[in-house]
Amino acid sequence: MYVADSRASTPSAPASADGAARPSAGRRRAAIAPTVLALGTVSLVTDVSSEMVTAVLPLYLVAGLGLSPLGFGLLDGIYNGFSAVVRLAGGHLADRGGGRHKWVAGLGYGISALCKPLLLLAHTLTPIGLVLAADRTGKGLRTAPRDALISLSSTPETRGRAFGVHRAMDTAGALLGPLVAFVILRATVDGYDAVFTVSFCVALAGVLVLVLFVPNGGRTAQPRDSRVAEPGGGHAVEPADRRTPAPEGDARPTLRAALALLRRRELRRITVCALLLGLATVSDSFVYLLLQRRLGVPDRWFALLPLGTAAAFLVLAVPLGRLADRVGRWRIFLAGHGALLAAYALLLTSWHSAALPYAVLALHGGFYAATDGVLMAAASDSVPEALRSSGLALVQTGQALARFVCSLGFGALWTVWGDRSALLVSTAALAVCAVSALTLRPQAPAVRHPDAAATNRPEGTA
Repeated sequence: MYVADSRASTPSAPASADGAARPSAGRRRAAIAPTVLALGTVSLVTDVSSEMVTAVLPLYLVAGLGLSPLGFGLLDGIYNGFSAVVRLAGGHLADRGGGRHKWVAGLGYGISALCKPLLLLAHTLTPIGLVLAADRTGKGLRTAPRDALISLSSTPETRGRAFGVHRAMDTAGALLGPLVAFVILRATVDGYDAVFTVSFCVALAGVLVLVLFVPNGGRTAQPRDSRVAEPGGGHAVEPADRRTPAPEGDARPTLRAALALLRRRELRRITVCALLLGLATVSDSFVYLLLQRRLGVPDRWFALLPLGTAAAFLVLAVPLGRLADRVGRWRIFLAGHGALLAAYALLLTSWHSAALPYAVLALHGGFYAATDGVLMAAASDSVPEALRSSGLALVQTGQALARFVCSLGFGALWTVWGDRSALLVSTAALAVCAVSALTLRPQAPAVRHPDAAATNRPEGTA
């Protein structure tokens, strides 16, 4: 495992005729910073723990405790959306300390780890809701500082790839978690209790890896003539003397400065689009419950359904991250929601085939591969380094709040109208929101070639 932080400047890459950078062999070897790999390892171990719980939680709550779809929707909304209230706090704390990204993230990982054994004691709606809220508080604290560390450790032209590598490692843990849960459920009598206990032990290992191997955050020095990624995914190249200096002295890490980031047109558009699309993004747990009902999957096999999503995510995360760097991050982000729309459409059809679950889960995983890290890479381009955690937290907060509302609404619609009608409404809403996001998408300026400045210099100028 590489654990050293990469902070040195790198030579600029030569550009092709179309303005796309061609990294040299040395740049290609150093494209992914050691900090990204260390954080990826932490996420891999932590996701083994969290996905063990996530894989069995829907069945545990609905079949084991007898919750209604509305009650499950409430808890699922808490599980996925409660972190929204603390994401801004986590981002602000990390930025304000200058180098606290690691320790704020570590606090979040620690809180989530401690919540796992508490599920052994909770058997009714209220205590389970409190435990899940505390778990999501930990996730809310850690997400923005962790993503800021990834962003600050990467150059603008490789940021999509860096997030893709991290999400791929994260998803490797998501792939292993349900498998471990499945084995435990098959091998033990008190299966759920055993899953929660093992999950706690694995989560502690993830915190230990973070403390020992992830360096503190720092600003990555930018090469003088490197390409600067635009929010919409294009790239512009400017001479070093015409660029904004890396240390933004006026962007002080205060809460007011963080909220003022929404005055930036590109970041505001990104946040609004993430919020709109989140309003129609049905929770993963509901997707798996829909598949189980549609196909009659036995309870003992339910924990394996997330494997399809995780496998597709793992395979596609890095290629789509690299493609986003090349063709535009927002194009890939919207294409991912197109894949999700296709997955919903398949669930609504009368198609009965053994290939149906594979197709739905592949599209579901492709959606995450094209949106999760790509959104953070796009948002990073519009946020100054001094406020990187806070800026990313703004986008994440809007998305998390929207998904919280979606979980509540979907659970209510399922309870009143049934699962098929609820999914039909969500599919129509996603189509409308996707069209709106296409209209509001960030606009990237035209690409300028690296030699443009030299071409326009007066003769005789050095």
